[in-house]
Amino acid sequence: MELREFFTEDAIKLDLQGSSKDEILKELIGLLGLDDKSQGILFKMLKRRENLGSTGIGKGIAIPHCRSLVVNRLRVAFGRRADPIEYRAIDDQPVQYFFLIVAPPLEVSNQYLPVLGKIAGFVKEADVPGRLASVQSPREFLALLEEKGA
Repeated sequence: MELREFFTEDAIKLDLQGSSKDEILKELIGLLGLDDKSQGILFKMLKRRENLGSTGIGKGIAIPHCRSLVVNRLRVAFGRRADPIEYRAIDDQPVQYFFLIVAPPLEVSNQYLPVLGKIAGFVKEADVPGRLASVQSPREFLALLEEKGA
């Protein structure tokens, strides 16, 4: 399983505009192309997950994730913000790279946790945060995933 197969160019945004955690979450959800009601439900689910503990994993990276009936298969999105925002990450540093993962409550392929683990491993590679800062297009982001074998 490779991360590259889960990402599409239209679910990658390299210029997020939100200035708060809530605004960023809404922007990321918007990349999934869901209807308004589904977006609202997903936002509430992600907020509930964040209240359990921040998905900011450190080094400017957050991986908001949850399971929800609004999707029928695993969905992922990536967003980058030019200036980091306060996110209550585990290292108390602001966040500017966001990987969203949403999966249905029951998925036959059971890819939710493996994808979460793959993303965490990918972003922990020493050069990845810096390279995420320099990608100029969704295509370059996808090429980075491929290059890293993620």
